[in-house]
Amino acid sequence: MSPPLLSLSGVARHFGALKAVDDVRLEVPAGARHALIGPNGAGKSTLFKLITGALPLSAGTISLAGSDISRLSEHQRARRGISQTLQHSSLFLTQTVQQNVLLAAQRRHSSRHSLVPRRQAAARERVEALLSDVGLAGRAATPVAALSHGERRQVEVAVALACEPRLLLLDEPAAGMSPAESAQLVGLLKSLPESVTLVIVEHDLDVVFALATSVTVLHLGRVLLTGTPDEVRTSEAVQEAYLGTGRESLFLDGSGAAHLEVS
Repeated sequence: MSPPLLSLSGVARHFGALKAVDDVRLEVPAGARHALIGPNGAGKSTLFKLITGALPLSAGTISLAGSDISRLSEHQRARRGISQTLQHSSLFLTQTVQQNVLLAAQRRHSSRHSLVPRRQAAARERVEALLSDVGLAGRAATPVAALSHGERRQVEVAVALACEPRLLLLDEPAAGMSPAESAQLVGLLKSLPESVTLVIVEHDLDVVFALATSVTVLHLGRVLLTGTPDEVRTSEAVQEAYLGTGRESLFLDGSGAAHLEVS
């Protein structure tokens, strides 16, 4: 039996007396669409930084496809196949869409051979295919600054995919999007091949329940529950800890979208 693509065992990050992440244990199989949810301050973004190597562990181990990566640098983990999109855009606004994605592809295959014309041509073909995949085939020559917010998110996904990830971490990808843009994003993420495993942090529960095959709820830095969307949606513990007042509930409408209902 193959090991999970991502495995966290006793993962912790302490800032003095503050236990931002505390004894987190989690397994994400290859091909999963896994969501992390929880109230502000639950430790979601900190956990992402621990997985990518942006922050060092206080305790525990992180494994990728059975190999311990706990002490690898952020760059080394990226070379192993971990890619991410951030809450705040890191795109080069004055560069074109194509230039942003091409730069990521060239970084992925950086070597003295990258200047060979046939390598350059192959990289450009790869970029064209990625832009087509994310719905931006006609926007390659457009400066990023001229794009809508939703289109910039699409570029960020293309940039992340240009790094050829096995594991793609998405930190609030739908933040600031309109409902139509969020629906388009869900469609894009659903269309990604199973060779790319997704872990998403997202406050928009419509996006979470439309996309995720499994969900982990964090509360005060610890795992409260990991289960199917339905198990999480109907959990009384999640209602109390994640939603706060205990008077709200999650429900699915006829389309399968998740909403908050206040009694």
